[in-house]
Amino acid sequence: MSEHPWLVQLNEQGYRLTGSRRAVVEIMAQSTHAHTPIEIYDEARANHPALGLVTVYRTLEALEKQGLIQRVHQPRGCQAFITAPAGHQHLLLCRQCGEAAIFEGDDLETLIKSIARKTGFQITEHWLQLFGLCPNCKNGLA
Repeated sequence: MSEHPWLVQLNEQGYRLTGSRRAVVEIMAQSTHAHTPIEIYDEARANHPALGLVTVYRTLEALEKQGLIQRVHQPRGCQAFITAPAGHQHLLLCRQCGEAAIFEGDDLETLIKSIARKTGFQITEHWLQLFGLCPNCKNGLA
């Protein structure tokens, strides 16, 4: 069985590939939801009872440093993580279940230029994150 590409990348960067680290990577690589570190910890401990919360945080930090996941902010205030989108994309996040969806094609150029003109800022990048209810939560299916 071949290694998941994220594990290969972490290994190439000098990170040890323990069973606990593999469990965290597996959860993040396969998920379409935003996960808090505690959620990852709880889910991964089902198969790896020796997993420590410090390992979860360190693995998330390593994955973020490699650009494989990104930190997102949720309406309820706690930070969570999702698989990083490829290229310049934006995020839709369900307020109820944490389902994450990526979208492209924003027409923000006019707004960005207007804000730059009004504030005097030279805007070099932006990050758009929208919150709402996914179709399942909206329809009461989740």
